[in-house]
Amino acid sequence: MQMQSQATQTRRDFVTRLSALSLTRLARPLAADRAVEDEAEAAARAWLGVVDNGRYMQSWGEAAPAFKEAITQEQWLQALGSARSPLGYCVSRRCTTRRLVDAVPGVPKGPYVVIQFTTEFQKRASAIETITPALGTDGRWRVSGYFIK
Repeated sequence: MQMQSQATQTRRDFVTRLSALSLTRLARPLAADRAVEDEAEAAARAWLGVVDNGRYMQSWGEAAPAFKEAITQEQWLQALGSARSPLGYCVSRRCTTRRLVDAVPGVPKGPYVVIQFTTEFQKRASAIETITPALGTDGRWRVSGYFIK
């Protein structure tokens, strides 16, 4: 019983940390930059494709350093498996909002792009996925937060 409670608490902590990265109202916005937002969205979609194909270990490996500091690979595999497996495969995904910001609470200064998708899964007609790519020092966008609601 305690083991199950600890796993539940670990998932809650994980969701709390990642959802904190996705709070658009608390992020400090920058002027819209379509080209930057396009690059970040492309990186987010590529990463989501990895997740959609069940390559969870690879998704952790391709995530931003802040993501890896927030959750271990083992915790990520468990949390993502329990969140995504019941949904079935991704049927469709449509970007509904994206916002370039320079700061998100609790993480190093950005820039970040907070992106929301309306997603249809095999076993759930409508879900909101919030994904937050961060621009790395190497100029590449990597996912620093992911949340399904």
